[in-house]
Amino acid sequence: MTPSDHQTAAQLATEAGELLLQVRARDFADATARKAAGDAEAHRLLLDRLAALHPDDAVLSEEGADDPIRLVSRRVWIVDPLDGTREFSELDRADWAVHVALWERGELTAGAVALPAEGTTLSTVDVAETPSRSDGPMRLAVSRSRPPALVADLATQLGAELVAMGSAGVKAMSVVRGDTDAYVHGGGQYEWDSAAPVAVARAAGLHTSRLDGSPLRYNRPDPYLPDLLICRPELADRLLTALSPR
Repeated sequence: MTPSDHQTAAQLATEAGELLLQVRARDFADATARKAAGDAEAHRLLLDRLAALHPDDAVLSEEGADDPIRLVSRRVWIVDPLDGTREFSELDRADWAVHVALWERGELTAGAVALPAEGTTLSTVDVAETPSRSDGPMRLAVSRSRPPALVADLATQLGAELVAMGSAGVKAMSVVRGDTDAYVHGGGQYEWDSAAPVAVARAAGLHTSRLDGSPLRYNRPDPYLPDLLICRPELADRLLTALSPR
């Protein structure tokens, strides 16, 4: 039986994550060498597997040269072989991820985010609906190393708590799993940073948009995608209103 695109995304993200765990366990001269090996080997695995499974599809990867053929392709896989390289290089941390998404005729149609250090992959195959929100202040996922000032200002405005963590995929999945209420990012990203997390978040019933409420668009000529909101749908209007210029 030919696997569905959802299953392919989940399987490839999981396989790349398993490889990264093997790479991480090796001895390296320093963290820089560990990061480079992880990026390169996971990238090669994903490209090889996609070439074997879907030779006619294009690929946009953080670690590969941008091939303009993707702009005229019907199907484009958007991948981040290792999201959160800093955390990957710190052996006591689990907040790094692998992203695999499929864009098809203008929309994200499948995606998976592997959290290899947790032994977990969340995907559009079977992601559960986000659990009900508990009482208390709103919780905003934020970068542990580069928290945007706008998120700190937003937290002050809303009386929200900031929850620091690494990878963009980990932050997005924290909303999917109900550990936080929103992931607000305004410090600049690329399509591979958010494509798979957004696909999974949508499958879980979450709101996804730009910070001005406009739709997220993928497979654009310039893959830079500067801002992002992933949140519980019941909080979207409140957050978008708070984020609106005054």
